[in-house]
Amino acid sequence: MKITKTIIVKQEDTAPKHEVHGAYEYYKHLIVSKEENQCTVAIMEIPPLKAAFPYHYHVDITEVFYIISGEGSLRTEEGETKVTAGDVLVFPPGIAGSHKLCNTSPTEVLRYLDCDTTSRSDVAFYPDSGKIGLILNGKPHSFYKEADRTSYYDGEL
Repeated sequence: MKITKTIIVKQEDTAPKHEVHGAYEYYKHLIVSKEENQCTVAIMEIPPLKAAFPYHYHVDITEVFYIISGEGSLRTEEGETKVTAGDVLVFPPGIAGSHKLCNTSPTEVLRYLDCDTTSRSDVAFYPDSGKIGLILNGKPHSFYKEADRTSYYDGEL
């Protein structure tokens, strides 16, 4: 929904979306959706010893995280870095913005503010698994293995 007025909200007044996939788990408190907006805003919570998403980067999206509480390990092209409350993380579009944030605490939740630019269509790359993901209107659409690449005219008459 397109925002048309100032938003003032407390995290506890938002219903979180909960996702679990093996080593990946998060709670997402969506404040501003991607639909019809120039940026998204969410408060993310990563349970102890989990990560929210695999190592990835976006072609057309800039992501900005502000660590509210907890501590974690940030993987980028430069290696691993410890992050703690008060750190601001900025991931530019393209391979230079590759990242994966993991909660390293065995007991505390890692909580961060996530603000991202938007695009009606985006492509995400997952270097560890060799996948390419198409994200349309802010929603995952299709994922493919890069090994399945073909030529532009393959299969055309």
